[in-house]
Amino acid sequence: MQTPVIVIANQKGGVGKTTTAVNLSACVAERRKKVLLIDLDPQANATSGVGMEKKSGYSIYNVLLGEGRLEELIQTTSFDRLDLVASEVDLAGAEIDVARSDRYLHRFKEAVTPLRDAGRYDYIFVDCPPSLGILTMNALTAAQSILIPIQCEYYALEGLSVITRLVQQLRESGANPALDIEGIVMTMYDMRTNLSQQVVQEVTHHFGDKLFETLIPRTIRLSEAPSFGKPIIAYDKHCTGSAAYRQLAREFLKRRKLVGQDSTPDEDLGEQIPEPAPVAPPS
Repeated sequence: MQTPVIVIANQKGGVGKTTTAVNLSACVAERRKKVLLIDLDPQANATSGVGMEKKSGYSIYNVLLGEGRLEELIQTTSFDRLDLVASEVDLAGAEIDVARSDRYLHRFKEAVTPLRDAGRYDYIFVDCPPSLGILTMNALTAAQSILIPIQCEYYALEGLSVITRLVQQLRESGANPALDIEGIVMTMYDMRTNLSQQVVQEVTHHFGDKLFETLIPRTIRLSEAPSFGKPIIAYDKHCTGSAAYRQLAREFLKRRKLVGQDSTPDEDLGEQIPEPAPVAPPS
């Protein structure tokens, strides 16, 4: 079975996209899955978020131009079962250079396919730039599905409609007929505000079971963790942010088992992963 490529994307910045990419990857790896995180964002925040340096020549830039292989760029992080393909600021140049290439929307797909076919990983997560440019479009053309983090704010639905229309266009154009929406993750949820609850209710009304039940709270510890180069479960394993992302990882894996997209065992880690208090949408 090919390794699923799951793109984490939203054209709007500041919605918890990279936070979700880093922490979901780490929490899925903690569930005994072998995970590769590909940082496709020139800001390279996912790279620093797992404690790796931003080094020239370590991004996917040259591979997108047909030079070298993606496998050669994989780095081992200090976190068990979590590997990384890093990014760097020079990757921004790929938006121009790839656009000038033949089959410019399929460059990432051609690079990642040998790795998918090899079955070396259980999951490949891709962190995209906060835009719908060439890099994001390349990722979506190669992906099995897209996971969309959105902030609990007034304009959330507007941005969500843009990216869901794009998914539909990629299907209908034949660029990626099988592209599916993995799910929508609500981030920066504040249970004390009516606005957060109203936004969750609106997204539930329009997208139903595409919305993950797990809500990611707005917490200081989640904001602090990237500056220490650690996923939240390594920075503070007992905080509410750790509980939320562990719960999201469990929900993600459970969904995939239910639809037959994951046949690998998900081990019960017992005491290593305490069951968090439920974080669910308001009724």
